[in-house]
Amino acid sequence: MEDPEQIVTAARAWIGTPYVHQASRFQAGADCLGLIRGVWRDLYGREPETPPPYTPDWGETGSEELLLQGAMRHLRPVSRMQPIVAGQVVLFRMRAGAVAKHLGIMVQGGEAPRFVHAYMHHGVVESPLSIPWRNRISARFRFP
Repeated sequence: MEDPEQIVTAARAWIGTPYVHQASRFQAGADCLGLIRGVWRDLYGREPETPPPYTPDWGETGSEELLLQGAMRHLRPVSRMQPIVAGQVVLFRMRAGAVAKHLGIMVQGGEAPRFVHAYMHHGVVESPLSIPWRNRISARFRFP
């Protein structure tokens, strides 16, 4: 069973980790998927699968939603009707017509929601879930 406080603590521990595409090494380098993978390891130990190679392009188009498919295999979907709360994994589609390509972990819900994520030139950071970010949410999940 998931423990939101444990998830938030694990996610925030990664803050300051430099951005490195396809990496998932605590304080050495991670991208957004690497952050999720690292938190998974903190919670459960071994990862359920090794991700295939992928591009860093948030605007990538195509018909294969590899990140969404992977999330559906290993995480529990959250209904859009449910509130956004700490501990949820958020999947973002950065522009219309693009595949969903960015992930984060909610660390605070309520009136001032915040999430931890990794992106190029910034590394792992905590950001407000502002309206532009909220409008890009493609799906939400819970850790199993």
